[in-house]
Order: sequence, then structure tokens, then C-alpha cells
Amino acid sequence: MSDAEARWQGINLAVACLALDPAAMGGFWIRARVGPVRDRLEKGLKTALQGLSVRRIAPTMPDEALFGGIDLAATLDTGVLTQTKGLLTDAGVLFLPMAERVESGLAGRLAGALDTGRGLSIIALDEGAEPGERAPDALLDRLAIHVDLTCHALSDAPDLAIDLDALDEARQRLPLIETPDSAIRELAEVAARLGILSLRAPLQALAVARASAALSGADTIEEPDLLTAVELVLAPRATRMPETPEDMQDDPPPPPDDDTLDAPEGDTEEQLDLPPAEILLEAARAMLPPDLLARLAAGKAARSAQASGSGATKTGNRRGRPLPPRAGRMGGNARVDLVATLRAAAPWQKIRRDITGVTDRVHVRMSDIRIRRFKETSDRAIIFVVDASGSSAMARLAEAKGAVELLLAEAYARRDHVALVAFRGDGADVLLPPTRSLVQTKRRLSSLPGGGGSPLAAGLKAALHLAEIAKGKGMTPSVALLTDGRANVDLSGAANRTTAAADSTLMARAIRAEGYPALVIDTGQRPTRGLDALAREMGAPYLPLPRADSRNLSRAVDAALTP
Repeated sequence: MSDAEARWQGINLAVACLALDPAAMGGFWIRARVGPVRDRLEKGLKTALQGLSVRRIAPTMPDEALFGGIDLAATLDTGVLTQTKGLLTDAGVLFLPMAERVESGLAGRLAGALDTGRGLSIIALDEGAEPGERAPDALLDRLAIHVDLTCHALSDAPDLAIDLDALDEARQRLPLIETPDSAIRELAEVAARLGILSLRAPLQALAVARASAALSGADTIEEPDLLTAVELVLAPRATRMPETPEDMQDDPPPPPDDDTLDAPEGDTEEQLDLPPAEILLEAARAMLPPDLLARLAAGKAARSAQASGSGATKTGNRRGRPLPPRAGRMGGNARVDLVATLRAAAPWQKIRRDITGVTDRVHVRMSDIRIRRFKETSDRAIIFVVDASGSSAMARLAEAKGAVELLLAEAYARRDHVALVAFRGDGADVLLPPTRSLVQTKRRLSSLPGGGGSPLAAGLKAALHLAEIAKGKGMTPSVALLTDGRANVDLSGAANRTTAAADSTLMARAIRAEGYPALVIDTGQRPTRGLDALAREMGAPYLPLPRADSRNLSRAVDAALTP
């Protein structure tokens, strides 16, 4: 049996475990793009969950549809507060497609619903393409079983074998499963050694072990059940490689004393019968990808880029994605959400009518006013700072111009603006303010001259000023520096390498202090000494591209500054 086939059998077992007690496990996180492999897993899940209440929700559903709310018409008509039921009011299993698009606020509310003990369970279908593009951690922490199918071939994914009769028998046996104290202790130890900080994970692993024991017909949790729990729950959550026994053993073990040698044989056999944590850790190590640390680092980098590299989000009252209304006051640019205001006022109508004696109108107070809100993503401005000095003019300036044009060609669809600052001679010039005009860009780039010294500090200062202007217009600026040489002209225009380097460092720190995402591309034939240090001062990645053409330069900038 190949590793992929064995993994698919493990997924088959995971589906059966979830079907036994969905509420105890919180749910299932499936990371896979839409395709036949995910379709087969969904088909198996729907078969296994027959007899349970299964509903489908979406990340864009309003709170009233999910959690219930006030029936406005009935309340105003009768004067009695009438509540509507939401999809999360009753127990059941909820399919959540596009889980990577769930906002953090909704994730918190869904997590709170799972914590209330209403018998809810969520199957999150995560279609994220990048490591950092996934469902929020607050939601994932509540879902016991994590499965990644992004690299699973269809040939290794036959239809899941779901025996409904066996599930019914196991469901009857599940409450009678005994849980030895050693099982709880060992799952907690394995979780700690895998770097799992959540206390929910060992409890979810215990629930999976109990379900596995019920499916196998046992009366108590045994070692194979713990191995299943580690593979399905703990290993996918690992944040570090577990230490091997050799790593943990600094000193040789002490020789056994006489009491141990004289101990009864029954005690020794009892210790050997216990499933040791090392066996469970070996199972976890077998499930961990060899590049775990690299993946974790990539995920953190992607999340960081998503937080700062894309257009920033802002809350407005005119356009964008609607947000739940908030209490507010009329006036200015505020837009009143009439329906939400009436919903807030509806519960108080009877009291207000009794107090005022006016029964033929709706009583609305200032505290009932709800203001409409929208979340809008601002445009992004990529500011190229291009070295047009003598050392670069003949070699790489053409590639830099081509990269700017290629990025602009895709800028409109990505809501990007592109700007260009060129530095040469004794200063820097803003050749192109933030624009989406490809024609204007080509015209100005064609007249870009080259030659002279490298006033790098002046280029960075001009980019910083341009970034502040772009930010003032509601854009999210990023800075991409392309150069192949060290600074040799300071901010005053004098040729002095020492002061030029100091000025460049100061401007790099200023860009970092403003929090602008940045990238330093070394376009020289060989890596230039000191440019990597300048990149660190800017808080930017350093990328040497000695033989890159304009297309590769464009891809590098796009990959570094795009979430």
C-alpha cells in the first residue's frame, strides 16, 4: 500500500469518527481546491452523516440568517417581541465552503456558537491557494480533524467505504468506552512536544481516540486508537519538530537500583503494556512533512505580507463590502440603516407606548439609530526606485523599465498604481507619479536618461515623499528598490561614499519606521556588498537577480509585494 493510499484510508477513518460524535469534535477542516478529490470526500461525508441535520452556510451570510434575530414585521404588528431562528440555532452539521474568506469577526462568532454546547459542528472547506490564505485560527482551533488534500491524486482517492450499520453500532457503544488516565497524559505530552499550545487539541484527540475505539469494537482506548488520534488531530497542528530521545538525553541514564531489579514481574509488564509517548511521537514524526519548518516560516511570511503588503482595508459608509451596522448618531456623512434601526427599536415599543400613551406610531429613540458601514480595500501604489546611474544605465535599466511596464499591464485588474523614481547624477526625479496609464508610463520611460553617480539616499527620500502623498490619497504604498551599486552621492549632492552610506541608512530606516512594505532587488552581475544590510535597515527582503530579465523582475516584485 502506498503512502497516498494509506493516507486516504486514514481520511476514511476520520470521516467515520466525525460521524459518530460531530459535536464533540467540533468539525472537520478540509484544505483542498474544488475538484474530484474533494467531491469524493464530500460525498463520503454526506453518506456518513445521514440521519443528522446537515445545512450549508456561506461566509457572506448576515448574522440574522446565521444566529437569528428579530422578526421586525411580526414585532411591530403585534407589539410583542418575536424572534426568528437562525441556521445555528439548532444542533447539526454545517458545511462552510470558502472558509478562507471568513472574516475574523464572523470566525469569533462561529467559534462562540461551537463553544455553547448546542451540538453544532462545522465542516470547513478551505480553498486557499497560498500558505497564509486559510480560515482564521479561532475557527480552526475548534475543529478537531485537519486534512490537507492539495497534493492528493485522484487515482489514490477511491470512493469512501462507509458502513452505516457499523456506524450505528459504534454510536451505541461510544458512551461506554473507558478512558484510561494514561491516555490523557500521553496525548497531552505529545501535544506539548509538538509545540501545540491549544488545550483543546488534546481533548479533541481524546474524542477521536474514543470514536476509533468504538469503531473497532473495543471497550477501552488502546494504542491504535491513540495513534489514530495523533495522526488526525495532533500531527497536522505541529509547530515544531519533536525532539528525539537522543536530543533530550544529555546524561546517560542512571543504573537501575536494587529495588527496581527486585520489583515484581507484574509491575514491569504493566509499564511495558502502556502505550509510551515515544511511540505516539514516532507516529507524529511520520506524518510531519520534512519541510515543516520551511512551511511554517512561509506561512508566517505570507500572513505578514497579507497584513501589510496588500491594499489596506478601511471602514467607510459609502461603498465596499457591507459590514454589520453599529450604533451611532445621525449627521455628517453617516447613513442610517433603517431596517437595523427598526430592529433595535422593536423590543421597546410596548414599554414606550405605555409610558407615552401614544399607540399609533413607532417610537424610535436616538439610542436605536444604527449606522451603515462598508469595508473598502484601498488601491495599492508600487513605487519603483530605479538606479539610473552610470553603472546601471547600460546594463539593467532596460529590464527595470520593462518590469514597470509589465506590472502596469496588470495593474488595473489588481487596483494597483505604479510610480517611478529615478536617481542619477546628484539627485533623484519623480518621473512618474502614481498612475495606471500604460501609455503615459511608456512615454516617460522612453525618455529616462542614464549616467552619473548613485545618489541612493536622494532616491529613497523621493520615494518616501511620494509614499506619503499616495497614503494621503487613500492608497497603500509599497517601495521596490532596483540598484546594482553602492551609494556614492549624499543628500547634499556631494560625492562622498561615507556620508552617502549614512544618509541612505537614515532614509531606509525612515521607510521602515513608516511601515511601508519594501523590496530591495540587487540587479548587479554579482551581489553588491552592503545592499543586504541596507535591506535589513528597510525591513525589506533582499533579492539578488543577476541575470533576470524584465519579466523575471516583474514576477519577483509581484511575488514579494502581493499577498
